[in-house]
Amino acid sequence: MMKIRNFFAFALSMGIVATATAQQQEQFSIVTLNVDGLPQKIWFAKVNADGPGSAGSVRIGQYLQKKDYDLVFVQEDFNYHEELTILLENDYRFDTWSGDVGIDGHSIDVLHLQNHRFECDGLGGFWKNAISVTDTQRTAWEKSFGKFSHAGDEMVIKGFRRYDVTLPSGTQLIVYNMHMDASSYIDELEGKDGPDREARLSEWLQLKDDILSRLDSRPVIVVGDLNSYYSRDQIKAQFIDAIESTGRGTVRDVWVELEKNGEYPAPTDEIVCTDDPANILDGETLDKIIYINPANGTKIQAVSFSLDQEGYKHDGKMLGDHYPLAATFTVGDSKGTAIEAVQSLKDNAPNYYNLNGQRLGQPAKGVYIEVNGKDTRKRIIK
Repeated sequence: MMKIRNFFAFALSMGIVATATAQQQEQFSIVTLNVDGLPQKIWFAKVNADGPGSAGSVRIGQYLQKKDYDLVFVQEDFNYHEELTILLENDYRFDTWSGDVGIDGHSIDVLHLQNHRFECDGLGGFWKNAISVTDTQRTAWEKSFGKFSHAGDEMVIKGFRRYDVTLPSGTQLIVYNMHMDASSYIDELEGKDGPDREARLSEWLQLKDDILSRLDSRPVIVVGDLNSYYSRDQIKAQFIDAIESTGRGTVRDVWVELEKNGEYPAPTDEIVCTDDPANILDGETLDKIIYINPANGTKIQAVSFSLDQEGYKHDGKMLGDHYPLAATFTVGDSKGTAIEAVQSLKDNAPNYYNLNGQRLGQPAKGVYIEVNGKDTRKRIIK
């Protein structure tokens, strides 16, 4: 289900109707998803038996083809890259694939497995043909933890990739795609995930330093499987607040901005995740879409957020490792929109508006404002 809480929706909830801007703002969509591309088995050993495998990776490609996102960023794109991308070849261009995990084609010293690392990072970027990416840089994390335990992060070279992106209009932005250190459920349950938390904190700090060292007039978007919760990891203090304290930019998490009224979960809060369908919007995901607007430069604004729990299934089973997390952005600061008039919503009658804030006479694709006598409910009509 798509949720939108932009300026117009805010205005409606306060009892005012906003008019559309005179000029249509440029929009682009972005999605991040862990495609769970580890092999189902290596030789006779089961590795990722419940993963999507070859057929499931084709279905993920079909899903992406249907959704038609402008920018796609994936994690764990290891052994089924061709299956994942074959249906996208006509409409997208691709980042360099870093390779697979397995025995064939790899030189492995079986007597010293503790020293072996596969050279791949599992990260990938796909962008529509009209979009240009002029530079892609791959950076490994300085610290990680776990080779044959703690989710096996050190079996591959995890890190981040940085993309210089130019939209069809010429607007430029930077995108970071990454996969951070994971924790196993057992280690978390038994309180043995301290080294994983330390590794993730180091990675957040490394990411922050890289962003600040190159922050200019272009907005920055951070996406990926960050394996992080606000109530478990120090994202707010060590990354978001640390960047904002420099005065060089503002930092927003799309989920927090559009679904949580800008209120971040506190470090002492209980983790509410999205395993329960009832928590699909209130629950936090390990994946994030965070964006940074430079103090002096181009601004972007998140206007929609989606966690596709229904469409990303086959035979009732999730296709990849996590549900796709997507957002739509407009280029330019939407806060400059004019207010046309004050509109009372106390008549207990439904009100329909399109996504530009214009009132409609009947249901249509857009925002449905329902006054139920207690508070105003916003829904999205697809």
